[in-house]
Amino acid sequence: MPHLFFADDDYAVIEAACERLIPGATDAGVADYIDGLLGAFSTEPPRIWAGGPFSGRHGGDAGFASFIPLTRMDELAWRTRIEGSGGIPEREFNGPVVGLQERYCEGIAALRGDFTTRDPDEQDARLHSHPDFTALLYEHACEGMYGAPEYGGNRSSSGWRAIDFEGDVQPLGYTDAEVSRP
Repeated sequence: MPHLFFADDDYAVIEAACERLIPGATDAGVADYIDGLLGAFSTEPPRIWAGGPFSGRHGGDAGFASFIPLTRMDELAWRTRIEGSGGIPEREFNGPVVGLQERYCEGIAALRGDFTTRDPDEQDARLHSHPDFTALLYEHACEGMYGAPEYGGNRSSSGWRAIDFEGDVQPLGYTDAEVSRP
């Protein structure tokens, strides 16, 4: 499957780094989630808001499978967040913004080389030597591991199974006892 944002070598670095941060991330498709986030505007509509109201996993139509169009303001906000301000006046009303795409390119460049073939201790050392990028990557790895599968990660609901979470259960919902359990 072609990537939306990453080149193959960059994707491999992200995949290996995510696996170091969360074991099982590779099988769960966490790198696909991150690639989909960074390349959200390469599809129409952009891969930002999954539809609804139901996923179809427990009844109802599989509405999450379709993404909904963004409002003009949503698009401005998300493009600024993902692509950065790039000197575009309407994106710089609060000053210049370094987007996620640029932050990932810089982080990958810092890790690249032989990162994917290094032993786990060396990979961990490299990740620890770039704490800002590692924190960003970990945040997105968690989203990809435990978020809704429609966004590209949590393949086969593997992240949810790992933490014994049923996932979204709409339209069935939860009972009062299930919500109140410790």
